[in-house]
Amino acid sequence: MVVPYHQPTSAPEALAAITGLAKLRIKDAMSKGAVWLQRGSRKPVRLRQVSTPLAGGDRLSIHYDSAVLEREPPAATLVAENRHYSVWLKPAGLLIEGSRYGDHATLARQIEDHFGGKRDVHLVHRLDMEASGLVIAAHASAATAKLSALFSGREIDKRYRVTLRGDLRPRGTQGRIEQALDGKPAVTEWQLEHYDPVSHTSTVHIRMLSGRYHQIRRHFEGIGLPVMGDPRYGEGNKNTEGLQLAAVGIRFRDPWTGETVTFGECPPFAASPATTPKPKAASRP
Repeated sequence: MVVPYHQPTSAPEALAAITGLAKLRIKDAMSKGAVWLQRGSRKPVRLRQVSTPLAGGDRLSIHYDSAVLEREPPAATLVAENRHYSVWLKPAGLLIEGSRYGDHATLARQIEDHFGGKRDVHLVHRLDMEASGLVIAAHASAATAKLSALFSGREIDKRYRVTLRGDLRPRGTQGRIEQALDGKPAVTEWQLEHYDPVSHTSTVHIRMLSGRYHQIRRHFEGIGLPVMGDPRYGEGNKNTEGLQLAAVGIRFRDPWTGETVTFGECPPFAASPATTPKPKAASRP
C-alpha cells in the first residue's frame, strides 16, 4: 500500500486496515522482519519499529506466512570474535539469512541481536539449512571485502565431516573426486575416518578445493555413496537425525594480523590420488 499524504498513520494501523489482520499480528510480523518500507527510489528495508513515523508516499508491504512467523529457531553459538569478524557454530535447522517473509529464524538475525544491533553483519559464505557447522560473519564493509577475497581466492581452508551410506573402503583410505558440476571444475578431497558395519556407513573427513553448489552432496551421490539424511540427493539414505554433514574446521591467514588462525578441527590432510567417479548402479527417478 501507499501511505496517503493527507492521512498520517502508523504501520500497524495501515496494514491492519488493508489486510484484516489484528494489530498484534502485524506488530509480531514487523518484529520478525516480514514488513517492508520503501521511500522514494530507495531500496525497500525491513520495518521493525512500530513507532517509526510514516510519510505520505511511503510504500508499505507485508509478506505474511504464519508458518514462517511461528518458527522457533535453534540457537547458534559464538566461537570467537574480534572487531572485524566473528565465528559462529550454526546448528542444523537454522537458516543463514532471511527472505521477504521474515528473518527472525536466521543466523544473521541472531548475530545482530547478540551485538544489540550495534554492528553490521555480513555473512561471507553459506551453509545449507540442514547442515551444521562453522560460519564467519564480517562486521564492516571493508572486512567483508577482505574475507570475501580470501574465499574467492581459495585461501580459506574449510573442513567437513560427513557420514555416507555405504562402504568407502574399497576406494582406499583417501582420495579425491574430480567431477565437473554445472559445467565447472570441482574437486573434493576425502580421508576415511572409519566404517561402521552395523549401520553400513562411512564417516569421512573432507576438504573442498572448489566451491560449487551442493558440491559434497552431489559428488558423493555421484559415486553411489550419498550423504546420510540428505533430503535431496541419493536413495536409501534417510536418517532420523537429519543431514549428516558438518563444517568442522576453518583455517586462514588473518588479513589484519598476518597470523594463521584456526577454528575447529583442521588436522593435516595428506596429498591424495585422483579418484575417477564410477557410474551409479541406479539413476534417480
